[in-house]
Amino acid sequence: MLKRSLFALALAAAALAHAGADYDYADGKTALQGYLAGVELTGKHPGVLIVHQWMGLTGYEKGRADRLTKELGVVAFAADIYGKGVRATDMKEAGALAGKFKGDRALYQQRVAAALAVLKAQPNVDPNKVAVIGYCFGGMGALDQARLNAKVAGVVSFHGSLEPISPAAAGAIKPKVLVLHGADDPYEDREKVADLEKELSADKADYQVTLYSGAVHAFTQPEAGDDPSKGIAYNAEADQRSWKAMQAFFAEIF
Repeated sequence: MLKRSLFALALAAAALAHAGADYDYADGKTALQGYLAGVELTGKHPGVLIVHQWMGLTGYEKGRADRLTKELGVVAFAADIYGKGVRATDMKEAGALAGKFKGDRALYQQRVAAALAVLKAQPNVDPNKVAVIGYCFGGMGALDQARLNAKVAGVVSFHGSLEPISPAAAGAIKPKVLVLHGADDPYEDREKVADLEKELSADKADYQVTLYSGAVHAFTQPEAGDDPSKGIAYNAEADQRSWKAMQAFFAEIF
């Protein structure tokens, strides 16, 4: 337990020491503010887009962006789906904000596409080596990019929302797909995972699904607490294992 607590504190501290910077952009008339890490890298590098969880873009995603740059040498851009300055202050607000975009998947996909365009436009990003990753609510945004056959090498969902879209893009899914999921997630349960696998198989996707025993929803987020009985909890082992799985996936697609 002490080891887990120290690891969680280390992640929280890393999230506070941001090396990147806020980045203003827009989707039409909607002002957005993302977070860009890796501007100091020279030459061409892979790019990774991060789609946030339901609270909005927070220090958590910024910390992950910095870590991606530091450990993997990629340019990372954390998207803003909700709008500049629009952030949930509690779970009720988060549910309303996320619900708006879950109910309007076209708008959600448009916001992800706007962020993806920003990342690909960076002078030190190789636009042919780009991936989209997402957490919880953001996992849906990442998976939709594969479903729509966006021009990305691959997508990764961490304890993501798995609901399909209708209609999906015609033809086989081209981006490779990695789904990293809690085996005991009560919100996105085994039945939903099985439905996703059927969907990906039907669309002839190159996909991998990994389930982490004992892990529930939000297992990569220290802010989720340490009580799995609530259905949302941090799991240090699953967090570390899923990060390594993502690294191996990136080594393959990049």
